[in-house]
Amino acid sequence: MSSRHPLVVAVIFGGRSVEHDVSIVTGHQIMNAFPAGRFQVLPVYIARDGHWYTGQPLAELKNFKDGGALDLDGVLPCLLSPDTRHHGLIVNPLAGRFRQSDVQRIDVVFPALHGSHGEDGSLQGLLELADIPYVGCATLGSALTNDKIMTKLVLRQAGIPVLADHWFTRDRWLEQPDEIIEAIRAEFDFPLFVKPATLGSSIGIGRADSPELLRASIDIAANFDRRILVEPAVTPGIEINCSVTGFGDDYQASTLEQPVSWDEFLSYEDKYLRGGEGMKSAERLIPAPISPELTRVIQQMSLDAFRAVDGRGIARIDFLVRPEQDELFLNEINTMPGSLAFYLWREDGISQSQLVDKLVQLALEARAVKRRNIYDYQTNLVEVASRRGVKGGKGKA
Repeated sequence: MSSRHPLVVAVIFGGRSVEHDVSIVTGHQIMNAFPAGRFQVLPVYIARDGHWYTGQPLAELKNFKDGGALDLDGVLPCLLSPDTRHHGLIVNPLAGRFRQSDVQRIDVVFPALHGSHGEDGSLQGLLELADIPYVGCATLGSALTNDKIMTKLVLRQAGIPVLADHWFTRDRWLEQPDEIIEAIRAEFDFPLFVKPATLGSSIGIGRADSPELLRASIDIAANFDRRILVEPAVTPGIEINCSVTGFGDDYQASTLEQPVSWDEFLSYEDKYLRGGEGMKSAERLIPAPISPELTRVIQQMSLDAFRAVDGRGIARIDFLVRPEQDELFLNEINTMPGSLAFYLWREDGISQSQLVDKLVQLALEARAVKRRNIYDYQTNLVEVASRRGVKGGKGKA
């Protein structure tokens, strides 16, 4: 990367997700973290309807206050091409007689999307097709960690402690609600937590202290996902979070934090609305007031869990802990943590600009490793099949 040709980093934010607003804030935090001159930051905004836009006015958070950002001069429709010849955005893709399409080449994509259609592997798959390096977990790791049910299956196989759970589909709930309630109550005592399988930011999550609240919480969660997860609450207990960054076999764990919530769990309002700056604004204790031994255990378990899901880039890994009993459970792996957990890495002497720089370098490293794979394997299969014909089943002419 030379000073004459700064690296073009496209920060993609917004998205077709219930976490749309959170993503806007995260995207602007990331864009503001890049040092001037060394990078050319390109804002790419995905509106709630799934339409894509780019243009420098989108780099100003104030332009989103009244919902009129898309009407500003310099904001243009675009799409990310999966064709490797473009290696970036097609700007004005539906160009007409008086408007010409243009190609904006991208060196690295920095996804800042939370939840559905972005953090779940869908955007990552598009970027793999386009052969554009990108920050964060690859398609498999993104899809896996976005799904709480699948994450637990993998972590249990890796020997990472997770809570027992009972999950079911929305269709089953609509057909057999009484049977599901009876099965849950046979397994667990109250209080319980009800969660959509694939959402973050505490959206759709409810605490149930009675059968009535359990039914109501499931009804709410069923609006956000087709699968619902029910877990026992860890009481008494605290939440401890650790961030992890790295790629391959080179991972680093951050200082730990203990979030302090006004309620029984960190709600959406606790995380994003009380201070207006994302998760870093919530009240927290850093470093977490736990023993050095437990700190080391959680940091090592965070590294092991990130490796188990083939993680790369950055994540925040959340634990539920009973310190008196030396008991802990991994609760969630968040591969696009709000504000990138800047506040944790700052405790380790890593600034925001250093962190985003490191994540871009990891993206380039991951792309270089992938390019060592062979993808062009030519045979005479098509020629043989064309001579024999392709009618019938396998092996039949």
